[in-house]
Amino acid sequence: MDSGYEPLAILCERKHIVGDAAEIIKRCSNIPVYTGGRELLATLTGYVLTRGVLCAMRRPTPRSMEEVCQEARRIVVIDSVVDATNIGAIFRSAAALGIDAVLLTHTSCDPLNRRAVRVSMGSVFFLPWTWMDGSLSDLGKLGFRTAAMALTDNSISIDNPVLADESKLAIIMGNEGDGLSHDTIAEADYVVRIPMAHGVDSLNVAAAAAVAFWQLRVPQSIK
Repeated sequence: MDSGYEPLAILCERKHIVGDAAEIIKRCSNIPVYTGGRELLATLTGYVLTRGVLCAMRRPTPRSMEEVCQEARRIVVIDSVVDATNIGAIFRSAAALGIDAVLLTHTSCDPLNRRAVRVSMGSVFFLPWTWMDGSLSDLGKLGFRTAAMALTDNSISIDNPVLADESKLAIIMGNEGDGLSHDTIAEADYVVRIPMAHGVDSLNVAAAAAVAFWQLRVPQSIK
């Protein structure tokens, strides 16, 4: 609600009407409030762990890529990441480590998936994001250089100073199993690798994203 999402209805355990949900209900005095026992909530939602208070929200109108990226210096492009846990973890790291906006291809998991929301600790509600309908060249028109995270023969190390020196940088993270497509890698301005030890050749996409966000951050963005 603090992020501008419009509540439609509340479903909560009876005991929370004068407890944890009281303040929320007070703020939503013009919407229906449904109550029931814990078993009923679990049956209706198909989800055992509800914490006793649920709220249906209206999805906001999707924002344009230009609007989301208008003031951004560091963004992440999530390309075909399908696991809700990974989406939530990427959003949480992005919010914590100075990423200004998130773009997702339509082949990625919906950030408003309930598990993604939970893992993100709510950051999907306040970090600007939208679906990406264009191509990497459209980011170039907005002043961004693009960095594809991938292992290739021509990749550069993530600690290469040229990356941190970029005024506006889009970090591209690929699918959990297949990574980024050859076309995406070919179109990117940089192909970037994370140096690893002990013969390890890859990281989980959410872990790799966190490393990339920290290394490529705008220094003044984190205090």
